[in-house]
Amino acid sequence: MNAQTSIAVEAGGRPATAVSAAVGLAGLCGLAGWTVVSRILDFEGPSAALVALLACGLPMIVWSLAVDKVHRASTTGIDWASPPRRLSETLDISLAKIAALWATWGAIACFYCIARWYWQGNYLFAMAVLGYGAAPLFLLSVPYILWLDRRLADPRDGAWHVGQIIVGRAELADREIVLDYLRGWAVKGFFLAFMFAALPGNWAEVIRTPAADILSGPVGLARWLIAAMFMVDITFATIGYMLTLKPLDAHIRSANPYMAGWVAALICYPPFILMNNGGPLDYHPGTADYAYWLGGAPGVLAAVAVLLVILTAIYAWATVAFGLRFSNLTHRGILTHGPYAWTKHPAYLSKNMFWWLATMPFLATTGSLVDVVRNTVVLGLVSGVYYWRARTEEQHLMADRAYRAYAEWMARHGLLARLGRRLFGQKASEPVAAE
Repeated sequence: MNAQTSIAVEAGGRPATAVSAAVGLAGLCGLAGWTVVSRILDFEGPSAALVALLACGLPMIVWSLAVDKVHRASTTGIDWASPPRRLSETLDISLAKIAALWATWGAIACFYCIARWYWQGNYLFAMAVLGYGAAPLFLLSVPYILWLDRRLADPRDGAWHVGQIIVGRAELADREIVLDYLRGWAVKGFFLAFMFAALPGNWAEVIRTPAADILSGPVGLARWLIAAMFMVDITFATIGYMLTLKPLDAHIRSANPYMAGWVAALICYPPFILMNNGGPLDYHPGTADYAYWLGGAPGVLAAVAVLLVILTAIYAWATVAFGLRFSNLTHRGILTHGPYAWTKHPAYLSKNMFWWLATMPFLATTGSLVDVVRNTVVLGLVSGVYYWRARTEEQHLMADRAYRAYAEWMARHGLLARLGRRLFGQKASEPVAAE
């Protein structure tokens, strides 16, 4: 989409979304089916969790290609109208890109080897998966790049620019394009390992929990539903980091170039996480969950459990809405449907509301006022971190005129914007044409 092209809009004037809602629904149906089968057959192991990726990802790929025909989108950069170039015309380009890709993967592998946290705990599973997948990935990358470069309108992308540095022609490489390429792969390398590490535990909890525990009461049911929705979230997110492919229109358009964005995101994930037990933003000491405080009021307890399930459902929905495209710190197309029609940051909003309601930091089992004040303030700081993340993400995405149009629409029609106007008696701003 260039500056002369108008922004596509949907009913009600909302800018069109980059991913159809049906893509996520297709993946959700596949994942739900495999979950049912796995509970019946007790497939709770890590291999079953990997099959869940297939059960979820394949329906999304099929729908995207067969129904939405995303491979035909202009944003892929693939020229289907012209016959493919001869291999001899693109071979030099492809070889440079293969060299860059292999060098990048080698650098990521070296980082994994050096970083001690990848060789303990849940990360051991991630290292095993990535290790087994390395050889097929290296081999398949060759025919894929040779085929793709013959059809790309401009095959000289970030990989090509890095390739020029590798082959000794650094003067041909564009510094900004190289940096964006490296940032994109840094995102994939860091977060994909984390997703694989988290996948088996989430899956096992959903599959192994006995039906008797699930049906024991509102709290038991709520806890299982919440675990199931976190499993949905981690499965979709893992697929998103895996499938950054142009024929699926799921490639990374750009990675966040702002240091503040990276800091705000990384302090929410290991090994840099600040919210873990004993961390500077740990708000749990002296607290108990909602079931502890509301055990004597069954009606209120059930209502809070329902509300927590709803908040988690919104959180999971915010990831499902991405379909094949979820990833942190990247731009892979602008979403305007589902929960993103209500607020620009539904995952952050629902997640933080969940934490406040589930933890109740303003109550302390120790009876200490100091713990009450400390935990409340610290959780407030955690919420501040997510506000910071949201702002840095907007700073990155505002470079895209489609996001600017979406942000302008949300300022007039978003749930929080409308609520603010009702509370403070403000009028909606007049629409402004996107630049």
